[in-house]
Amino acid sequence: MKRLFPSLPEDATLGSVYRAFPEKLAPLAEYTNQVMRGNSDFSVAERELIGAYVSGLNACAFCHGAHMVFARAYGVAPETIDTLMKDLETAPVEAKLKPVLAYVRKLTLTPSRMTEGDANAVYAAGWSESALFDAIQVCGVFSLANRFVEGTGITEYHMDPKAVDEEMLEECRSDTSYSDFGRENGLDM
Repeated sequence: MKRLFPSLPEDATLGSVYRAFPEKLAPLAEYTNQVMRGNSDFSVAERELIGAYVSGLNACAFCHGAHMVFARAYGVAPETIDTLMKDLETAPVEAKLKPVLAYVRKLTLTPSRMTEGDANAVYAAGWSESALFDAIQVCGVFSLANRFVEGTGITEYHMDPKAVDEEMLEECRSDTSYSDFGRENGLDM
């Protein structure tokens, strides 16, 4: 934790940020729940994998760690994400998903360099425009969240994604987990 906001407690968490700025974060929590749990061509596991990947690309330790846990709750091994962070091509993910991950990687690291070829690779893998837009939304939500987490000084995730218990994994599987977290931390939704 970096002391960027003196009003936050010394051991501030994401929940502390939600409680400090509830009126500003309520719409984001609802939108995030829709993006991550609403209807999509991507499974929840795939969306959580994308979220953890984007957070890792953005070097946001808190969101990367937290969403490795969420991805694990839906059957994605933390080692899969570890490998993905090192090399997309050798990562043990479906071949169909790799162009999507390449797309969000480029969108995260060099957004002004997106090309028709990037989108066409996603379509050639069998994904629709709607699916691509869903991947873009996941990428966007996490890029935004990474910045407000880092910008408020929440820089560490204190749990080992490989060692969380089944009770926590079950909480992550809720269809309303993002909205629930917001409500639990003072958001009026």
